[in-house]
Amino acid sequence: MRKSHPLRRIVLATAATVSGVVLLLSLKPASDPASASAAAPQQTAAGRESPQGGSQAAGSNTVTGDVARTQYGAVQVRLTVSAGKITKAEAVQAPKGGTSDQKTALAVPKLNQAAVTAGNAQIDSVSGATYTSNGYKQSLQSALDKVKAAGDAASAPAPRTLTGKVAQTQYGPVQVRISVSDGKITKAEAVQAPKGATSDQKTALAVPKLNQAAVTAGNAQIDSVSGATYTSNGYKQSLQSALDQAGG
Repeated sequence: MRKSHPLRRIVLATAATVSGVVLLLSLKPASDPASASAAAPQQTAAGRESPQGGSQAAGSNTVTGDVARTQYGAVQVRLTVSAGKITKAEAVQAPKGGTSDQKTALAVPKLNQAAVTAGNAQIDSVSGATYTSNGYKQSLQSALDKVKAAGDAASAPAPRTLTGKVAQTQYGPVQVRISVSDGKITKAEAVQAPKGATSDQKTALAVPKLNQAAVTAGNAQIDSVSGATYTSNGYKQSLQSALDQAGG
């Protein structure tokens, strides 16, 4: 039998070792999975934008005006208001398609800036985009009206509820409750009224009229309802009692 040479065995063994190392390296991932998964959220967080292009400042609120219809399409304005001032204006709807795209791209940024600068709807129209400008100003004014209404409601004093004394009548007790805001009656209701037999019909007829009359007149000098004299008189007595508590 022919013996193999020792040098040849060494060469073959070395070649096998190198091949094994190469195979192991080819099976190893190009990057560490743990490192890749940890880096992914950071990239996502850095690339995420908040809604509307930024976070809303504390104490500010967003109001959207009514849609204004123009010859070339709808225009609608949204405002961001802080401490009673416009801090941002944007057109959430504007004419588009054909030449409208160019006019909108030209006009809207100028109108937005003008609204913030002026703080009202008394802004100049953009030359060449008259319809869009007019629609913008209409929707802008609508948004401003909503801001004012919200401010008025927030500053208005809370209504007071006052219940008058019970007035005894031949057909039963009558008692009136009123809501008063800023010295005016905003609501009136009879919490007690004659009932039973024909009184039910008379009460159903008279009380709504008396309630409305009290709110309209703002005092107890209201007309009696025909056919319900006793109920009317008792209503006015109790109403006056409630007004006395309100100081009116």
